[in-house]
Amino acid sequence: QVRLVESGGGLVQAGGSLRLSCAASGRTFSSYASGWFRQAPGKEREFVAAISWSGTITRYAESVKGRFTISRDNAKNTVWLQMSSLNAEDTAVYFCAADTYLTVVTGTPNYWGQGTQVTVSS
Repeated sequence: QVRLVESGGGLVQAGGSLRLSCAASGRTFSSYASGWFRQAPGKEREFVAAISWSGTITRYAESVKGRFTISRDNAKNTVWLQMSSLNAEDTAVYFCAADTYLTVVTGTPNYWGQGTQVTVSS
C-alpha cells in the first residue's frame, strides 16, 4: 500500500511559479512510477506528467512541456512538480498518483492523493 499526500498548492499570479510536493508512505514507493494529474472545474481529470521509479524516464502532457518539471527523490519518498510560466488554464486541483509506469501514463494508477488546489490569477 502507498499513501500519497500533496502539498504546495495555492494562489499565484499568471507568469509565476509554484512547486508541488507529494509525500509518500510505504516501503515499496521507490518501486513505483509516479505522476501528476489535474482536474479543472467542469472538466475531466487529465494527465500532466509521469516519472519512472528510477527517475530516468519522464513524460509530459503537451500543454505543460517546457514549463513543468517532474522529479523525485526515493530516499525522501517524495515527488515534486515544478511549475513555471503559469497561466489561468493551469488552474485546477492537482493530484499525485503512483503505480506502474504504464498505468500512470494511461491514467489508471491505483494510488491517489487527495489533491491540492492551484489557482492562477490573470
